[in-house]
Amino acid sequence: MFRWLPENISTFGHDIDGIMYLIYYVVGVWFLLAEGILIYFALRYRRRAGVAAAYAPAKTLRPMLWVLIPASLVLMCDLAIDAKGSPAWEKIKRDIPAHDCLVRVEARQFAWNFRHAGPDGVLDTADDVVTSGQLHVPVNKVVKFELVSKDVIHSFWAPNLRLKQDVVPGRAITGWFEPTRTGTFGIGCAELCGTGHGVMGATLIVQSQSDFDNWLKK
Repeated sequence: MFRWLPENISTFGHDIDGIMYLIYYVVGVWFLLAEGILIYFALRYRRRAGVAAAYAPAKTLRPMLWVLIPASLVLMCDLAIDAKGSPAWEKIKRDIPAHDCLVRVEARQFAWNFRHAGPDGVLDTADDVVTSGQLHVPVNKVVKFELVSKDVIHSFWAPNLRLKQDVVPGRAITGWFEPTRTGTFGIGCAELCGTGHGVMGATLIVQSQSDFDNWLKK
């Protein structure tokens, strides 16, 4: 189901997809139920000759139940979504694992620049590799990233990684991902950031460890 979603290449992508599926099911059921009731009432209480409209304020418990019961059910659905999402939030946002690769992602109008830590594993040293428009990472390795912006708010969006994070000026926002297959995938900006927002793209290149090491050396 939901085959139209981009291919998942992230270890935590299934957690994100699970939350999305749950939201789709909840919203879908409520949509069908609400539209069904709307159509029924429109037909059942349509204008008829000799039948006057009546004003019926909800001053007793019975009519109030039409509000209280749906509100309670919506609250239960919200709590279910929260229960599903909380472990994913802890896993993705709070419990950052030990990383194998380190990169700084710099957003600016209207491009993505990437500073890859070299063999020493430390940023801002002589062996760093800086690219524009291409993010290189090894497959099956934990990549820790640091997001910074040089101007306005951007949003780092890698659909195949199920990753989207705002990039806020004046802040360095950290996160991680672990790609599970090699290939070339798209990166975009998901925050309206100016006239060139639509063309602010980059490429995620996931390589084998040996290919990645060779790329760093070259």
